[in-house]
Amino acid sequence: MKINFIPTLIAITLSALITYGLYSFHESENKLLLSLGSFIFLTSTLVITIGVNFEQSRTTTNVRTVSGIFFVISLVSNLIFSFFKFSIPSYIITNGVLLLLFILIVYSINKAKQ
Repeated sequence: MKINFIPTLIAITLSALITYGLYSFHESENKLLLSLGSFIFLTSTLVITIGVNFEQSRTTTNVRTVSGIFFVISLVSNLIFSFFKFSIPSYIITNGVLLLLFILIVYSINKAKQ
């Protein structure tokens, strides 16, 4: 696995800007949780989508595809949570399960060397 510095920096900055937008739109006491959770999820998916290369090009393509799909899922999920009031457990469970599922799939693809 090779991390490319400039695309990774762009991915982190883009995730921070999206997170700030979500923070600005949300109007309840869970702003900080939404910001932190969305930044972690969006950054992890976007960095792997555009900032990481693997040894085999097939693995890179498969992981980037999965990461892109999960980036869109996390963006939609956090947008929904941003516009509605939510409980802390529902947010943590929903995004936690999605993030762990993403990590499991990426790990499985990388381990299979496909």
